[in-house]
Amino acid sequence: MGKALIIGCGGVGSVAVHKCCQNSAVFNELCIASRTESKCIALKNKLAGGKTKITTAQIDADNVPALVSLIRKEEPDVVLNLALPYQDLNIMEACLQTRTNYVDTANYEPEDQAKFEYKYQWAYKKRFEDAGITALLGSGFDPGVTGVFSAYALKHQFDEINQIDILDCNAGDHGYAFATNFNPEINIREVSANGSYWNEGHWIETKPMEIFRTYNFPEVGDKKMFLLHHEELESLAIHIPGIQRIRFFMTFGESYLTHLRCLQDVGMTSIEPILFVGKELVPLQFLTAVLPDPASLGPRTKGKTNIGCIFTGKKEGKAKTYYLYNICDHQKCYQEVGSQAVSYTTGVPAMIGAMMLMTGKWDKPGVYNVEEFDPDPYMDALNEWGLPWQESFHPDLVD
Repeated sequence: MGKALIIGCGGVGSVAVHKCCQNSAVFNELCIASRTESKCIALKNKLAGGKTKITTAQIDADNVPALVSLIRKEEPDVVLNLALPYQDLNIMEACLQTRTNYVDTANYEPEDQAKFEYKYQWAYKKRFEDAGITALLGSGFDPGVTGVFSAYALKHQFDEINQIDILDCNAGDHGYAFATNFNPEINIREVSANGSYWNEGHWIETKPMEIFRTYNFPEVGDKKMFLLHHEELESLAIHIPGIQRIRFFMTFGESYLTHLRCLQDVGMTSIEPILFVGKELVPLQFLTAVLPDPASLGPRTKGKTNIGCIFTGKKEGKAKTYYLYNICDHQKCYQEVGSQAVSYTTGVPAMIGAMMLMTGKWDKPGVYNVEEFDPDPYMDALNEWGLPWQESFHPDLVD
């Protein structure tokens, strides 16, 4: 049917490429581009012999003219941005200059500030409308599937949703004392930042990891989870009518938390440059370089993830609760695509988001979050492409 240009060839990029190749009826061609082209070539060779034609390219996603040249050369129907969040605006700018549809999985984050918010990307809305192209923001799991879950719950289960609790549980064990399941720099910046949640029309800010609960996750059991700020809170607070409170919780093991506290105490999580042997060095970037590559965790990670949303609201005047979630097994993901479940649960929705634009099921020029579209075809695709969802009408609520 068409061609996608995938920028980024880490753990999530590898999953997305695998799933695009499985979905060759939609993705006839792929170009995989990364700063390190050898990664793209290795992935292309691994998938050789399939129905999807694959090419590779070297690209610096900080270089807008180079991005424009690559897009013009490849002429894709959609650019799937699986690079770093710092590079979102560069890739969006290149898509505007070439009038190409755009999809990402995480919102823009300034490199020199540990803060992520949608205002930078939402500012592109009119320019994308005028160009007649679509930018689909946050088509990962959270953000992404959690937004689609919210739109689906509103469409099929509620007249109004008053509260959403997003619960992200990774019960996988990789055997390391300390490692992150996605890009270490992004992971640590996210976890060490102040938390916040939306309540009665305004933000309430908390200290990092200040608020925590223990929750009994289906097929996983009791896990300690901590309140974080997360980007989908910002978009759902606007796009889900009647909302009064939205919170995001993520689980962490004691070993992870102990190591993180130590690294913070000695300054290794800082994003402020320091002078070291005559050169500037960002401590967090150095730490990222010495930690295990998340893409290498697949063969040694065992256990499951459970990610979903608990909704409370009203239907025909009566109070109602509803829980939508997905359970993913790390080893099954590795057997299928060579990656652990955290990459899998982001890479599959990335492919689905690109598919929604490629097939025209989601077709609206401008800049949009996933919950602004009809959720039904996306929900069907989750079941078809490896992330089947489950529902409960009587979940345990988070106090």
